[in-house]
Amino acid sequence: MSTVSPQRIPKVTTHKLQEMKFKGEKIAMLTAYDFSMARLLDRAGIDVILVGDSASNVMAGYTSTLPITLNEMIYHASGVVRGVQRALVIVDLPFGTYQGNSKIALQSSIRIMKEAGADAVKMEGGREILESVDRILSAGIPVMGHLGLTPQSINKFGTYVVRATDPQEASKLIEDAHLLQNAGCFGIVLEKIPAKLATEVATGLRIPIIGIGAGSAVDGQVLVLHDMLGITTEFSPRFLRRYHNLSEEIMGSVKSYISDVKSVDFPNEKEQY
Repeated sequence: MSTVSPQRIPKVTTHKLQEMKFKGEKIAMLTAYDFSMARLLDRAGIDVILVGDSASNVMAGYTSTLPITLNEMIYHASGVVRGVQRALVIVDLPFGTYQGNSKIALQSSIRIMKEAGADAVKMEGGREILESVDRILSAGIPVMGHLGLTPQSINKFGTYVVRATDPQEASKLIEDAHLLQNAGCFGIVLEKIPAKLATEVATGLRIPIIGIGAGSAVDGQVLVLHDMLGITTEFSPRFLRRYHNLSEEIMGSVKSYISDVKSVDFPNEKEQY
């Protein structure tokens, strides 16, 4: 008696992202930090899930991405990986786990790959992180770069304003993008830079360029899930499009629940054993 095996869902890989760039197919990327949300995103057909260090803000309530630890990132990433069948899962290396020491960078990346089961890691910076990029890649771990506004460097910049608006910084960004590509990064996130500059980078490089506040001519887009769903409402940059207002819906549901409990409307007879 023959049995029909379940249909295998093709996994998105770094090679697939490269093919998408060549074909002109845009890449859709969102953040996730837990099993339930990751499973929903994956079933909806998202291409890439980023377990971002933005978990420091939206999950832990910190005012920056700096406090979150490697152990906490691995915890979040592990849940995401268990919820995903198709999407490529990329995990941010948190602040302090790669800067200035390529051996620590490799150790951090290996932990993410082994303990969380991620597909790749992401790092902020250009020329200054090349040694770490080389060492991580030498272990067969895919690396995505991140240029422009780099939130882990907020204390250096002192502001979250648009980056690379002056010629010198724009020139450095272009140079860093080429350095990351030549080092072997499979893609780069460009955050909050002029659209014209992002277009120049995307058309000048072979690898996929994902934008967040970098215009529409790049190869794909990424947003923080909690921002685009309207769970968090304090953050409203120009590049953010809110696709829902879940904060109001959730509060409304909770208020209804409170009212039903206090009035003994819940549970009713059908909701008891």
